[in-house]
This record gives sequence, structure tokens and C-alpha cells, in this order.
Amino acid sequence: MSVKTRPTTRPAARRNTRPDTRSDTRPPTRSTENPGLRLDIQGLRAVAVTLVVLDHAGVARLGGGYVGVDVFFVISGFLITSLLVRELTTRDGLSIRGFYARRALRLLPASTLVVVTTLAGSWLFLSRVRFEEYAGDAVSSALYAVNFRLAAAGTDYLAEGSPPSPFQHFWSLAVEEQFYVVWPLLLLLTWRLSRGRRALLAIPLAALCVLSLVLSVTVTEEAPSWAYFGSHTRIWELGAGALLALAADQLQLLPSKLAAPMTWTGLACIATAGVAYGNETPFPGYYALLPVLGTVLVLAGGCAPSRGDAQVLLARAPLVWLGGLSYGWYLWHWPLLVIGPAALGRLPETTTTELSLLLCALALLLAWATLHLLENPIRFHARFRSRPGRALRLGATLSTVAALLAATAYAFPPPIDSGRPARDLKRELAKAATPERRLSQLVEASTGNGNLSLPSNLAPPLPEIKPTRSAVYRDGCHVAYDATSAPACEYGDPASDRVVVLFGDSHAAQWFPALNRLALERGWRLVSLTKASCKAAKVTLRRFGGPYAECDTWRARAVERITEMRPALVIVSSSDAGEPMTPEADPVSQWTNGLRMTYAELGESGARVVALLDTPWPRTDAVDCAALYSLHLTRCANRLPGAIRDESRRTATLRAARSAGASVIDPVPWLCTGGGDCPVLVGNTIVYRDDSHVADAFAEAVAPVLGDRLTEVLGIG
Repeated sequence: MSVKTRPTTRPAARRNTRPDTRSDTRPPTRSTENPGLRLDIQGLRAVAVTLVVLDHAGVARLGGGYVGVDVFFVISGFLITSLLVRELTTRDGLSIRGFYARRALRLLPASTLVVVTTLAGSWLFLSRVRFEEYAGDAVSSALYAVNFRLAAAGTDYLAEGSPPSPFQHFWSLAVEEQFYVVWPLLLLLTWRLSRGRRALLAIPLAALCVLSLVLSVTVTEEAPSWAYFGSHTRIWELGAGALLALAADQLQLLPSKLAAPMTWTGLACIATAGVAYGNETPFPGYYALLPVLGTVLVLAGGCAPSRGDAQVLLARAPLVWLGGLSYGWYLWHWPLLVIGPAALGRLPETTTTELSLLLCALALLLAWATLHLLENPIRFHARFRSRPGRALRLGATLSTVAALLAATAYAFPPPIDSGRPARDLKRELAKAATPERRLSQLVEASTGNGNLSLPSNLAPPLPEIKPTRSAVYRDGCHVAYDATSAPACEYGDPASDRVVVLFGDSHAAQWFPALNRLALERGWRLVSLTKASCKAAKVTLRRFGGPYAECDTWRARAVERITEMRPALVIVSSSDAGEPMTPEADPVSQWTNGLRMTYAELGESGARVVALLDTPWPRTDAVDCAALYSLHLTRCANRLPGAIRDESRRTATLRAARSAGASVIDPVPWLCTGGGDCPVLVGNTIVYRDDSHVADAFAEAVAPVLGDRLTEVLGIG
């Protein structure tokens, strides 16, 4: 799962039953058919869900459309609390069973249908390698816990760049329901203790909101995925709407000259966040304040409707209609965007914005059908009216059925087709007199006709490639983004005087299996010093819109440590991805200078320095593609020069190495043919584990090739 594809919240249609105390001189903002329904809120739902959908569809200039999440959280807190307070006021009590019965009837019929349909679509069309993961997401979605599952997955560095789950959008529904497990009980208890005084009702909620906001800010810096998906960092947004509901009676007295500008200012805040924010915005944190404040202003100003306020726009019939479909549109659009292209035979990178918008239009049609053929007939059926027990049993049944279906699918994943056995790559290279020549022959043989298929002796099996972690990951030696120092990680022969250091980012760490094998065979002491997305070049990188200072600190300390240990050899490698914080007019010179300084400092230790160039990149996630097209693997192959991520970085590396006296090893011939074809399978081994990193099995298999090159270039044996 991808941590950078912004998932979104569920826009659920709710009713506000606050009494209408507006004077006759103020314009109507309520439906004449349902006087408890604020039309401006329906329109605000439409604005929020449109931001979300267009962002997911890839529409330019709406990279912050995920703020629709925050808008819906505030709306939900406002409307649900309004209903609860009205019940407390009129009945001097609260039916917890009735509350959850209404939630079940409103949410579960549609969500269960979408869970089951998405599960079937995933089984038929999505990666067979990931199906067990998706089935687990389906189970946790049915049980309102998928946000925790996604947050935990987001902390896995190796999962970055993975395609998002088709169930990812259920995270916000989980957050809401977790909040509503606690909030009605807390509200009822506070009501009893405060004897119905609203000012006192707000105290515990306000304290909870402050705590949650503080957590949101701190956790966003320390653990972004937990900040984004966690309920503890989102409660304050729902709480902001709830606090607003507690003050609704006073807000009705706002003067028109204040209420109207509030609504337009609020809309401007939401629009600004939607346009100005993007994937690099550290969200939620402080940045969530803007859309939350904007939503609060729209809702607060709308409590005192006046001529010229935002209801002129929000209460328009098209927006009100769309707001009524927002829950269903949200539920359907994301699975269609994830599954639809695969069902049409499209790879993710070939999906156009036009196709995405077409799929979103289809999702809107499904939302309309779901509302009229499923949601409303069940929600308003006489069998469940005033019978919360039946509604709760229906809800429990729906959730249980969805979870059981997903668990059953998990136990019976779709098969992965395979063909005849292929040459054993590791064995072939181990026994070859000239491993590099034999590797070239096997690479050439893997670029055959369009019927090239997964072999029956694939090693390791496709489902095991992604979960496999080399020792540097298992031992915590490949340090995370926020680390500024590296642990002492030594492999091979710890008593050896010949020290070899592996230094760089994850594209250096990908070669650890090969170097570890060589270290064991040749009696080296191998020291691994690698950090997530931290380039070897002395160039400050950009991360989340600011400087990646942790990388600069870690790099300096790592170089100092290498100098102190005086190794025989330092192998330096970095991905060609990543942007400098302050780009220069001549990027080649910028990277050349940064790399030259690093190579020179490493050379001062007396070590021989090898610049191992970045590997070619596959077209897409190689394992997922192989699972989708297991009998037509040539559809997954990439070609040169497109497989080179950044030719200017290669040029900079070559210039810097030449200037600093470092040697260069180019792995391109190990992964691509002379004609430029770069397959995802060589012999019986998948080349890549994702959309950029070499798979552990392939790296270990080509160890003899790397060993020969080190001997040839440096005489290191």
C-alpha cells in the first residue's frame, strides 16, 4: 500500500433537526419536503466529495482534494451531535440502541454491497500476489478497523510505491465509527453530571479535541501514516463539528453582516486547501486547521441564514442532489478507479485522467442506483421503524457476512498460472566460467515472444517475493527517515581485517544479498550503512516540502564513521529519484559536485571507492504485473532509455567518479539486453520486488557477476 496516494473519508448524508428560528426576512435554506434538512450542508457535502473524487481522478490543480476528508468529519460531528442533543433535550435521555440502529440502517447496506463487490473485483482483476492482503483489508473494513491496518502498513518502507488497496477508502468510516462508539456515551454521562447545561457539556469534548490536535501535530512529524489514518489524530475534527452543534442556539443569533461573510470565507479556506495542498504536504498536522476552520465557518454562518451568504451557491438544486448521493459516490468511486483500469487491461501508468473521470461518472450512476434500490428501501422499511433491535441484528448480520466472505476468499486466493520450468538462475551463474556472459544469455532468452510466462519452478514463488526481507531490514540496519545515526551492523566474517562498506539509500541496500554472499565466500567483514531515500551526494533533499535534514546529519555521521574504520572498499549507490531542496540551474553540476565531495571524503579513509550506478526501473510494480500477466510477461518489460530514471544523474555520477578517482560499475547489462529490453524475469527468478528495487533472490543470484567486476576493477577478491 501506497502511503502517498491520499485516501479519503466517507461522505455520509445526515439530517440536522435543529428547530428553524429564522425570521421571515431571511431566505429559506431548508427543503420544503424535509424542513430538518439544511440544503447548504447538502451542497457542502457535494463540494467536498467533488474535491475528493477529482483529486483521485488525477485532475490537475486539485492535489489537495483529500481535504474533503476533513470537511466530512466536521459535518458528521455537527449533524450527529445535533441529533443527539435534540434527543437529550426532548427526552432527557438518550437511546444508545436507537442511535446505533440508525447508524446501521444508514451505513451498512451500501457499505456491505461495496465491500463484497470490491472483493469479487479484486479476485477477478487485481494482482493475485496481493489478494490475501486485499482480503484482509476487506475483513478489517467490515469490522471498522481498516484504518489501523493501513497505518501499520504505511510504516513499512518496502511497501512504499505499492498500489493502493481498493478498500483503502473505508479508513475514514472506521475513524467515524470509532469516535461514535465513545461520543454518545460521553455525551450522556456529561449530560447527567451537568444537569443539561450545554456549557459544561463542551468541557470534556474540548479537552479531547485539544489533546487530539496536539497528537495530530506531533504524530504527523514522527509517524505520518499513523497521523493520517489514526482515529486519535482525527477526533478533534469530528469534535470541532460537535462543539459547534452544542453552540447552535447561540449561533442562530449571529447578525447577517457577520454570518454571510463567514460562510464565504469558509468556502474560500476549503478551496484554498484543495488547490494549494498536495502529496508533499505534511498532513493532517497544522495543515488540517485550514479546511476544518473553513467548514466550521460555513456551518456556523449557516446557522443564521441571510441573504448573500454561501447558500446562494450551496443550496442550488444540482449541488443538493449531488450531496444526497455523496456517500454512495464516495463508496463506489475508489474501487472503480483501482479495479476499473485492470479490468480493461490497463497498467496503472497508462490510465488517463479521461478514463478515470469516466469511471467516476459510472460510480455516480451506481451511487444513484444504490440509494434508490437498496439504501432507502431498507432504511425506511416499516419492519425496522421504531424497532432498533431488528436494525442492530441486520447490521450485525451484514458485517458478519461481509467478514466471513472475505475470510473465505483469503483462504482460497485466485491461482497464479505458470508454464514450463526455466533455467535456475542462481545455479547457472554459480557454475558458469564467465558469469556475466551467462547472465547476458539468460537475459536475452527472457525477452522472447509475447507468450513468455512464469515458470513452474519460480524461485522464490511470486507471493513470497514482497514479504522477503534481507538481514539489513530485519535487523533494523536500513534506518528510517527520521533516524540520524546508524546501528553497528556487521556481516560476513566479523573477525576479518578486510572491511567492505555498503553505503547509500535503499538502492544500495538492494545489493546487500549479493555482497553478503560474497563476504561469506571471500572472508570479508561487511558493514552496511544505508538510510531511506538518503542520497550519497552532499545535496540537501526535499521531503514533505522542507529540507530532509535527517539525511544530511546521518550522511555526515556515516562518512565520519567510515573514515574511522578505514575499510578496504566502500561501495556507494543511490537511487536516481529524489529532488534537491534548492534546485540549481545546472542539475548535473549540482549532483556532480555533491557526489564528488562524498567520494573524496570516503577516499581520504584510504579505501577504494566504487560508484555502483542505479539500476534500470521497471515499467510498473514488477511482481504485481507478473501476477496479472503471468502468461504474457513481455507486457511487463521496460525498455532503454526509458528504464533509466534520470540520465542526468548517471552523467553526474560518472563525472564525479572520474574527478574523485572512484571506480564505476554499471549494472544495466545485468538487467537489460543489448537491444534495450529489460525483462522482469530472468531464468526462474523475478528481477524486481516492486517498481524500482531489485528482488533479493535476483541480487543474490548475480553475486558472482558483481564479484568478478570488483575483482576486475579493483583486484578485490
